[in-house]
Order: sequence, then structure tokens, then C-alpha cells
Amino acid sequence: MNESSGCLDRPRHGHDRRQMQSTDVAGQQPESVDIDLPADMLHDDEIILLLLRPSPLFIILFSLGGIVAVFLATVAVLFASRFVWLPLNEVQIVTLGTGLLAARLGWQLLEWYSRLYILTDRRIIRRVGVLRTMTFESPLSNIQHTEVFARLRERLFGLGTIGFATSGTGRFEAFWVAVRQPYVVQRTVIEAIERYGRRR
Repeated sequence: MNESSGCLDRPRHGHDRRQMQSTDVAGQQPESVDIDLPADMLHDDEIILLLLRPSPLFIILFSLGGIVAVFLATVAVLFASRFVWLPLNEVQIVTLGTGLLAARLGWQLLEWYSRLYILTDRRIIRRVGVLRTMTFESPLSNIQHTEVFARLRERLFGLGTIGFATSGTGRFEAFWVAVRQPYVVQRTVIEAIERYGRRR
């Protein structure tokens, strides 16, 4: 990956449409992310280096617990309905279970859509939240340490989570969860810190 000539040197102008394009280790371009940003989110002269959302697999992988719980509860109620009277028949039980599964996945879809990870020539930004938006941002010069974490469910699909620790805290304060090519993304962040953060 030639991040120096590809991702980090490419300016972005205007607030209407900002697009991230980076390359992986083999020089191939992964899928671009095309996202409308609020007009007041970035400064006019700020350069976007990365603009990401979690992998769509986030929707399934991070709702597995709820999916399994609903499935087992539905099976248990179906089994119990054979021996005791319940106010629901089998069709209604399955319909209810399907509705709960759809609701769980729908909420996780909103969680995925609400997550936005941005690297600029000035800041690290993470925006999350469905009902209430929470935004973490830190100047590149304050980023003391980054680390890639990968749970088994992420490693199986080539995903990872990047943690950011700022100077003076000694702990990770923000995470980019379930990103594709996490080590490539981390290396891009480190290059940005070296190039832009140390000179400010």
C-alpha cells in the first residue's frame, strides 16, 4: 500500500460530499465509502484522509447474542406449548419470534448507520449514537497510542477494532469498531500523526 502518495496527499474540499478511497497492502482499492457529512462537522480547509463506517458484518456479528437468545426462547416456548396451555398458537409464537429477531437486527442496522469514523489532517473523530449522538474528537498531536484489537468473531472475517489513547490518560478513550483491514487503517492513522500531528 502506498498510503503516502495515495490516501494522505489527496485533498478534499467542500462539505457536501466527502469520499474515502484507500489501498490495501496489495495495492488494490477496497470499496469506497460515500457519505454526506453535516456542513458544520469539518472546517473548510480540513483534509479528509479516511472516512469509514464499520463493515456491514457489524450488524450480524454484534447482535449474535440477542439473535441466539430470541431463537432459543422461541424454540423453548414452542416446545412448552405442546404440554401446557398458552394463549398463543405455534404460528403466533413463530411470528412473534421472527418479529423480535427483525427488531433486534433493525436496531443494529441503525447502530451501524450511526457510526462514522473520520481521520483528517487535524483530528481523529468518532461519531456514534442512534437516539443521542456522541462525538469523540482529538487533535492528531494528542493521540499517544493506537492499538488493534480483534475478537474471534472479527478475526474470522478479517475485521478489527482500533483503540485510541490520548496523552495524559493512559487508557483508550475511543474505538473504531469492526473496520475492514484494521492494520492498514492503523498504519494510515500512524502516518497521518507522523506527517500532520507532529508539526502542529
